[in-house]
Amino acid sequence: MELRIVRRLIPEWGTTYGPPGEGPFPAVMILHGSEGAWSGWSHRNAVILAAHGFLTFPLGYSSGGNAWNAGSIVDYSLERSVEALAALRAFSYAGTRVGLYGVSRGAEHALLLAALMAKEKMTGLPEAVAVHSPPDVVCGAFDSPSYRDSGDPGWQAWDASRRAWTWRNEGLLPTTPIEVEQYPGPLFLSHGTKDRMWSVEMTRRLEKRLQAHGRTPEVHYYEGEDHIPGSAGENLHHEYLIDFLKKYLGG
Repeated sequence: MELRIVRRLIPEWGTTYGPPGEGPFPAVMILHGSEGAWSGWSHRNAVILAAHGFLTFPLGYSSGGNAWNAGSIVDYSLERSVEALAALRAFSYAGTRVGLYGVSRGAEHALLLAALMAKEKMTGLPEAVAVHSPPDVVCGAFDSPSYRDSGDPGWQAWDASRRAWTWRNEGLLPTTPIEVEQYPGPLFLSHGTKDRMWSVEMTRRLEKRLQAHGRTPEVHYYEGEDHIPGSAGENLHHEYLIDFLKKYLGG
């Protein structure tokens, strides 16, 4: 029996998932949220896309953590993600077109990375960027050991006094608008209208900013869905997402 999804290792970086055969395949780097690299959600998302013909690379970027506790997102150097994207491009199974897909803090990561690379006119810019439940501003550090559930005394989604991201050795200031308009390529934005973690208004503001700069992103609002969509919402999301990635990456 031939496997339908095959694991392959990018040396010094980590696991990819993709179809059997020699390729090359359209590639996607997947960025997890505050659940951290150990949770497996980014690998699960990677396998879904791999089943539809993509070579997927879930980049683990949270620090610390283990199988029982999410890693933190504190002072993460976005230059490392530039290097990871280049490593995926150089992987022999990857095609010439590479995209980014992130959810929640991973969506923030993807938008920041694309905007900063574009602003500096760096080579290796992703050919397409897709995000679900993104913020429209830089958020503070996420410290997983001190995280409390919503409603608990002292709850906060992120720590505004600490930096989640660095670029050129400088911490990115929380509440700074993400300059998504800097990225010239195709963008996919989606959000549940009943998101209790990050308001859908964040995506609405991103959409308006892009339109003000003459851009036409593909945007989907999932009526009644929370931060993580239910079964029907997620199935619809994956239909839209896979169609977008196939349109701009091939496959």
